Amino acid sequence: MRKSLDYLYDSAAALAALFMIGLLVSVLLSILGRQMHFNIPGLDAYAGYLMAGAGFLALAHTLKRGEHIRVTLVMGALRDGPRRWLERWAAGAAALLAALFAFYSVRLAWQSHAYSDISTGSDAAPLWLPQLAMAVGSLIFAVAALDEFVIEWRGRQRTESAEALRHE
Repeated sequence: MRKSLDYLYDSAAALAALFMIGLLVSVLLSILGRQMHFNIPGLDAYAGYLMAGAGFLALAHTLKRGEHIRVTLVMGALRDGPRRWLERWAAGAAALLAALFAFYSVRLAWQSHAYSDISTGSDAAPLWLPQLAMAVGSLIFAVAALDEFVIEWRGRQRTESAEALRHE
């Protein structure tokens, strides 16, 4: 199961990297278009969609590598017992919030598809397409947050710590 979850997180990160490459191409095309006096309608909007998709698709991988910002000032001041309970509470709250975020992201994309929402730009792109990357990214992030919650309750070493030890 661990290998499958890690593959899911790594695959989402690879897809996020592809979105970043698409963003780079979009920006370069926009710059080139200004210099050579041609315009690709909706290119700025697509660059924004790619940037948002890259951010959402990278969330789970970032969490599992321990790269999300954490406030450790309070944690460092606590003894082992209370710190463990605070970690469990934080992991549970994060999993719950991630699940709610995933639910509403999927619902938004579904509703945009059902109502045939389109962008207000000149390209009139269906909005469910860029929202799909947000929905998928938030779903994978919810799985990763739940994974961290289970790891915390089992008392095992956190994933990013084990990963860091393997690479040192």
